[in-house]
Amino acid sequence: MSIDLYYWPTPNGWKITIALAEMNLPYNLHMVNIGAGDQFKPDFLKIAPNNRMPAIVDSEGPDGKPISIFESGAILQYLARKTGQFYGHSERDKIAVDQWLMWQMGGVGPMAGQAHHFLKYAPSMEPPNDLPYAKDRYRNETARLYGVLDRQLAENAYVAGDFFSIADMAIWPWASLWEGQEQTLDDKPNMARWLEAVGARKGVQEGRAVAAEQRSNLQSDKKAQDILFRQKP
Repeated sequence: MSIDLYYWPTPNGWKITIALAEMNLPYNLHMVNIGAGDQFKPDFLKIAPNNRMPAIVDSEGPDGKPISIFESGAILQYLARKTGQFYGHSERDKIAVDQWLMWQMGGVGPMAGQAHHFLKYAPSMEPPNDLPYAKDRYRNETARLYGVLDRQLAENAYVAGDFFSIADMAIWPWASLWEGQEQTLDDKPNMARWLEAVGARKGVQEGRAVAAEQRSNLQSDKKAQDILFRQKP
């Protein structure tokens, strides 16, 4: 097993376990308990200087030399290039995959993440931070982005075209949590169809299930809230 995966069961973590399962790549799993502050440990920071998981170390990197990679989008691109899988077949395919991957990294992930924070977690903190403007802002922006996704899927089986790609692997973990983001699929039939189709894939199910029992409820875990949401620079 040449790949070491540093992971916790969150949407960003699921991206990589899904990719590894879909690509049939064996790996060693290293749990990074973000609720306990493992992401701030010096050994992990050598691999992921932004103190965020996931990260990987591939002992068989370019030129046969080890390489460490942080940022889930960069990891997906690396694994797709390494295996020659899930990146399409032409240069146009790769451009389409890259733009939708960047759309997830710059849009859906941050906006849906903030929606989760202000809708679910901030109101349960001490003291409560129930902020209507922030809730509306991120709920509405997430809805806008899912409208973009639905329109793209009206003309394509998958986000980058007629092929399943790392862009789908990046978007699905966040989009699958649409209920917690207070979204609706009633007006997004194409997104609903895609969520079901992607969620039915064996590799997606396998990747989503990794360490699922470790996923905690941040609404009630005050210690984890302090570590995740009150960390000073």
